[in-house]
Amino acid sequence: MNRPSTKKVASILLSLTMVLGILAGCASKEDSDASSSAPAGESGKKVTLHMIESLTSPTRTDSLKAILADFEKANPNIKVDLISPPFDQADNKITTMLAANQDLDVMEARDLNVGELVNNEYIEPLDTYTAAWKDFATVSGTAKAVGTVQGKLYFLANAMYQRQLFYRKDWFEEKGLKVPTTYQEIYEVGKQLTDPAKNRYGFSFRGGSGSNGTSDAMILSYNADNDNLEDSQFLKDGKTIYSSPEAKQAMELYVKIYKEASPKDSINWGFNEQVQAFTSGVTAMLLQDPDAIQGIQEKMKEGTWATAPIPVGPTGKALVATGAAGWAMVANSKNKPEAWKLIEFLSNPEQNLKIAKSTGVIALHTTASTDPFFQTGPYKTLLDMSAKADVFVNYKPAFEYEGTGQWNKITMEANQALLFDKATLEDTLKGWDAFWVDQKEIQSKKK
Repeated sequence: MNRPSTKKVASILLSLTMVLGILAGCASKEDSDASSSAPAGESGKKVTLHMIESLTSPTRTDSLKAILADFEKANPNIKVDLISPPFDQADNKITTMLAANQDLDVMEARDLNVGELVNNEYIEPLDTYTAAWKDFATVSGTAKAVGTVQGKLYFLANAMYQRQLFYRKDWFEEKGLKVPTTYQEIYEVGKQLTDPAKNRYGFSFRGGSGSNGTSDAMILSYNADNDNLEDSQFLKDGKTIYSSPEAKQAMELYVKIYKEASPKDSINWGFNEQVQAFTSGVTAMLLQDPDAIQGIQEKMKEGTWATAPIPVGPTGKALVATGAAGWAMVANSKNKPEAWKLIEFLSNPEQNLKIAKSTGVIALHTTASTDPFFQTGPYKTLLDMSAKADVFVNYKPAFEYEGTGQWNKITMEANQALLFDKATLEDTLKGWDAFWVDQKEIQSKKK
């Protein structure tokens, strides 16, 4: 038997070394891939998730921290760093962090800014994750719709909102007044309840951030029969809602409600000031979402207040939309499996119901509607409204337009100029009309 030469042995050994190196490399890659796709907490690596909320309040943040503590107990390899900016600064803080590519994994997106977040590629579609999530079957159709942009789901709602009327039941009984059912009656009844000498006013006006919640609601409802419900800033004939005679009628009434039935300083009020005026006995009526209920219950005696459906326009209809905020995955997250695990935990029926009850909002899952908590008292109004779909007609908000995130500021500044008599109603409506015509043009160029 011939022995191989030294040179040949070396060649064989070199070949074996290369083969083993390739195999080791493949194994290493497979291990790496398996680790990156493994559920968080099972891969064994320690991960810190950076999470930021938008709709901050002391009660809500405390509830969220308790839920996150339970998540960390169930997932000892994951720590959650919760960032809770002040409510009025939160969205700007989030935008700044995203633009600077700071460490963020999970963020709270809103119906108001989801289109902008998607256009800037700041958040990740969740469809591939929800496809394997057992609880997705009970997520309501409304929740799916409000978190969807261009056919993809971008956030799972942690809270949904529908506006209703809160009123001082004791004041109405004292004067023998009926609860308003139209915006015109809001004005008429509000005037009767206004007495500046007693620091009493009929309506809790909101002229600061979020003021378009009322002006847009009125314009939409005044155009109820002509609105394109799938593209709600536009009429069926393609023109904007702000170009219509009905928009002028609605805004003339809007100005009268402020000037004749509201406190003068309410031109600067946001959510907190608006609700506080109602609970402290300054105002008689408040149009707000159900997240106001908890604060009202804490500060007002039972029987002194009640809720009713939102007012309708001249045609007997109100256009309504469900607002929402929810958990989204940041596109640049380095911990996407873990980020999804957190979103999934926060969004399961048990945890979502905890948040909904603690903050007084509509829950994510259809199963929550059977809970007695939502079938009685001030929440029942929302169920009553949903049962009258021909009166309280749902429309799709214009959240997919690029400029939607700017609309709040644009309308707030324009409304204040109008109410301070620094701008005419005609010029105000022309400006809004031009804005949405431009938005339509921008969107059409992208298609």
